Amino acid sequence: MPTSDQSIVARRTALMLMDYQPAILGQLPGRDALLENARAALGWAREHGVKVVFVRVAFAPEDYAAIPRHHKTFGAVKQGLLFADGDPSLEIDPALAVRDGDLVVRKTRYGAFSTTGLHTLLGDASIDTLVVGGISTAGVVLSTVRDAADQDYRIFVLADATEDPDPEVHRVLIEKVLPRQADVITTSDLKALVRDA
Repeated sequence: MPTSDQSIVARRTALMLMDYQPAILGQLPGRDALLENARAALGWAREHGVKVVFVRVAFAPEDYAAIPRHHKTFGAVKQGLLFADGDPSLEIDPALAVRDGDLVVRKTRYGAFSTTGLHTLLGDASIDTLVVGGISTAGVVLSTVRDAADQDYRIFVLADATEDPDPEVHRVLIEKVLPRQADVITTSDLKALVRDA
C-alpha cells in the first residue's frame, strides 16, 4: 500500500500503460496475467475519468539516424533496423482497446518523456499525478519514474501491471528502488485511491 496520502484527484491524474505491445508482451511468460491487470487498471481509469495514456516504442526511418552507434541498447536497434514503426506487433495490444480521447505517444528511447513531448501534453491537461505500469520494470518504468520524479509528478507504480524479463531485477526495483520516488501499489488498491475534489 502507499506510504503517503492515499487519495488522488481523478481529473488531475493520468494512467500510463507503457510498451504494452504484442512484440514485447510475447517475450514474457506471464503476459496473460499482466494484460488482465492492465485491463483492470484501464477499467478503473475509464470509470473515474482518469486520463488514459498509452506509450509505445517504434522507430521511423529518420529515428535510426539519430541513434549513435555507441549506444549500448539502441545501437543494435539502429544496426538491425529493429522495432520499425508500421509493424502491427508494435501497436498497442488490441486487448487494451484504445479509444478516441486516449493519448498515444511513440517514443524512441527508454523513458516515456524523453522523446515524446509528453510532459507538455500532460501539463496542458493540468495532470500532476501519474499511475504507471509497463514493460519492462528496468526499462520504461524505471526511466519514466525517475524522469517524472525530477519533474515533480506524484507517482504510483502498479506492481502487478509491471514486469521485467528478469524476475529478480523486477523484485529489487519494486521493493527497494522505485519506492524512493513513487508509491508502489497493486491494481486492487486503485478502487480506494480516488477522491472527487
